[in-house]
Amino acid sequence: MSRQMARPGGRSARVQASVHAAVRELTSEVGRDALTVPMIAQRAGVTPSTIYRRWGDLQELMSDVAVERLRPDTAPKDLGDLVSDLTAWAEQFFDEMASPAGRAYIRDALLGDPDGSNAGQCSAYAAEQIDVILTRATERGENAPDTEAVIDHVVAPLMYRILFRPDGLDASYARRLVATAVAPSHKGPPPTA
Repeated sequence: MSRQMARPGGRSARVQASVHAAVRELTSEVGRDALTVPMIAQRAGVTPSTIYRRWGDLQELMSDVAVERLRPDTAPKDLGDLVSDLTAWAEQFFDEMASPAGRAYIRDALLGDPDGSNAGQCSAYAAEQIDVILTRATERGENAPDTEAVIDHVVAPLMYRILFRPDGLDASYARRLVATAVAPSHKGPPPTA
């Protein structure tokens, strides 16, 4: 994303959409490891130089596509209370990120991210979803932690375990993290799996 043009519409948006679509299609047809910039350019109807100029290299393009794929499509569910809402969100987050496709997107997002902007965007997606949940809870009169506390005590340990210690990891770990994060006297490290 670091090389993308700032203009959100017009030809730039059409090029991005066609290149992203080409990457998704070709990934499912030939596999991620077989992708090349010329192959993607041909499918997208652009020149390879367009891709190199806009994204720099294949890794940065794959990173950009991954970040877009990691963007949530819907607002978090409103189940009526903080614990239920945050638990449902954390379980869904875990399911998506821990899946083979989710792990591949995370790797791609980070590999082609020389300046950290894609990682920051992925973090912003999670924070926006958490903000929605916490705002609803506060509006209902519930005592809610702040967004950074949820990032630190739910998202960060989940991501670490998904990426580096996935053995035996399941949704119950996400539920335990949420229970600890919303406990009124939360102090100390997150629970272990």
